[in-house]
Amino acid sequence: MIKLEGKTTTGFEYKIKESAINNFELIDALSELEDNPLLLPIILKLLLGEKQKKALLNHVRKEDNTVPNDLIEKEIMDIFKGSQDTKNS
Repeated sequence: MIKLEGKTTTGFEYKIKESAINNFELIDALSELEDNPLLLPIILKLLLGEKQKKALLNHVRKEDNTVPNDLIEKEIMDIFKGSQDTKNS
């Protein structure tokens, strides 16, 4: 069942399942992210699933085939901001 769906400010469309949001492993990884930025790929997979994770990476991919960390972080912040906006509506 889809719990959240939306679009980031750059146009990345996402659908997040209720089971992804209600997953302690996601909360645990998020709580440790500030001290361990290497958890970001795990968070992406837990939140979006493998297919959407790859789509997000391709969405922010540069011409030189790199995926900038700061752009991924911005997209994730947009997704979480979107979920807060949905809750506050």
